[in-house]
Amino acid sequence: MLKIGLVIPSLQSGGMERVMSELTTHFAGKENIELHLILYGKKREIFYPLPKKVKVHKPSWPFNDNLRLLSTLKTLLWLRSRIKQINPDTVLSFGEYWNSFVLLALKGTRYPVFVSDRCKPDKYLGKLHEFLRTWLYPRAAGVVVQTGKAREVYLQKELNRNIRLIGNPIREISSDGGPQEKENIILTVGRLINTKHHDRLIEIFDQVKKEDWKLIIIGGNAIKQDNMSQLKGLIEEKGLQGHVILAGTITNVEEYYLKSKIFAFTSSSEGFPNAVGEAMSAGIPVVAYDCVAGPADMIEDGVTGYLVDLFDDESFIIRVKELMHDGDLRKKMGEHSKKKIKDYSVEAIGERYFEFITENRSSQIS
Repeated sequence: MLKIGLVIPSLQSGGMERVMSELTTHFAGKENIELHLILYGKKREIFYPLPKKVKVHKPSWPFNDNLRLLSTLKTLLWLRSRIKQINPDTVLSFGEYWNSFVLLALKGTRYPVFVSDRCKPDKYLGKLHEFLRTWLYPRAAGVVVQTGKAREVYLQKELNRNIRLIGNPIREISSDGGPQEKENIILTVGRLINTKHHDRLIEIFDQVKKEDWKLIIIGGNAIKQDNMSQLKGLIEEKGLQGHVILAGTITNVEEYYLKSKIFAFTSSSEGFPNAVGEAMSAGIPVVAYDCVAGPADMIEDGVTGYLVDLFDDESFIIRVKELMHDGDLRKKMGEHSKKKIKDYSVEAIGERYFEFITENRSSQIS
């Protein structure tokens, strides 16, 4: 029997949490595996469903913000004690701001701890976190990065010698009722934050627009940025009412993927852009800035879509126009996209994680 400890602050709604839940479900499908999920953050909610065989551990007491230092130390000691009680054969931790905490809690123990950061690879985390990563990450059994660029950055920083590139699992977007009728829609999906540059995308659409095409932007305000109001003002200024739709945060995003013809992505900063992968899964060609990091790992330029140099909007306009006017090209690229993104299925990614964190321990699985 192989014991696996999965460590994350919470399993509330979020991208990092969704990936952990999908990995947990994949691991649970294996025989002779004992799974332990350890939640230790301030909020220990479980939003995503978990298989019954998963044993969940969390502190019995609330985190007291008024006694922050004391609560942090108490949590650190609880985490160390609980993992020692579980006595796992391997540990997987998620979160760039949290992995150092886990490594610190388990310092001096024999447990192999694998960590995975989920952010833009060259993101500056502040003096304290940068110091902790420089000190503690070399002690990890291995580090999972999401993109090729992240691997380059981590190797250059010499954070760890055992670095494995594993992207995010991408859910399959397909229509149960067969092929869906496509509409003249350019789609983008992402929170309305400055680094997504939805204003630039609206400017680009203003240059390529045809009367029978629409740009639909799915996503709501985030990080205390009221970009919804600013984008509405830009739409009115350009006279694009009815042509640019701010859909906000919605639950039926799959319907939009399936009926759109082009996916446009103007983000300049990513850890791993799930929206690009989901668009490809739905068979949509993608035009994206070649930002740090992620699009270049998924998009094969000229085959599944187009990569455009960051902020080269003239080239972006040319590529979007090309796809708008060539239905055969859209179809061909869409078909290639669906095939390419299968490399990121939950099963494929889950197995790569499992192999990495259980290397040299396969003999324990009988």
